[in-house]
Amino acid sequence: MRDTEAIQNLKSIFRGTLRIITDDSRAFIGTFVGTDKSLNILLLNTEEFRLGADANPAGRYVGQIMIPWRLIRSIGLQVAGEGDAVSYSEQPFIM
Repeated sequence: MRDTEAIQNLKSIFRGTLRIITDDSRAFIGTFVGTDKSLNILLLNTEEFRLGADANPAGRYVGQIMIPWRLIRSIGLQVAGEGDAVSYSEQPFIM
């Protein structure tokens, strides 16, 4: 079976660090390990951060988490920056 371009793209970010922003103003940063048929995202070693007025800059460890596709506002892939800087190449999703 030949991989489609979409499958190749998924494989290229496998085990990469993703930052996912949800509709309820939370950010999840964790290691991408897969998706299911409904495009829900599975992350490992994940931390959750609240955004906005009730922001929690320290975050909290949530471990393994499945994020429903319908709740995702944007996804960013961690990319190498200059020196020790961490940045995310982010893509907004319009549903």
